[in-house]
Amino acid sequence: MSLHEDAVRTLKEYADGDQEELRGLYLDHLSAYPDGMWKACTAGHLTASALVIDPAREQVLLTLHKKLGMWLQMGGHCEPGDTTVARAALREAAEESGVAGLTLLRGGTPVRLDRHPIPAPCHWHLDVQYAALAPAGSVAEISDESLDLRWFGYDEVANVADVSVVQLLERTRALL
Repeated sequence: MSLHEDAVRTLKEYADGDQEELRGLYLDHLSAYPDGMWKACTAGHLTASALVIDPAREQVLLTLHKKLGMWLQMGGHCEPGDTTVARAALREAAEESGVAGLTLLRGGTPVRLDRHPIPAPCHWHLDVQYAALAPAGSVAEISDESLDLRWFGYDEVANVADVSVVQLLERTRALL
């Protein structure tokens, strides 16, 4: 199964009544653009991200994105070696956080979807968002892709991150 086929399967199985229209938009995009998984697709492309969470400490790990200067969850573009969208999200989370032993919440199914504009030449990221549980005592290591990396308490996230991260945290907490 190709990554494109996995994305279609994942999105067809994704069930969240509040995001039905957005899920349809993602599926329409993949139907219209065979290259819709890749950064080179200037009409927009799928990305994979994961909110790294430590429920025992009631904290999430956010990265200060180098290009955007915003506190965000870990994530980014799919790569040719990725076999599933879930594995792409887990790879990105591990690479950007330096945390070993992350596991995806919900058995590797998405937590939510978020479509957001990005600077040209591409116009949209169609982000498939997951949550990754950090093992007890995890130590984060900043990557070259971040300006900073920091654990935030659940109640601090709304003060530092945008609404998309807040919604991802709320949905993740509801699933715990």
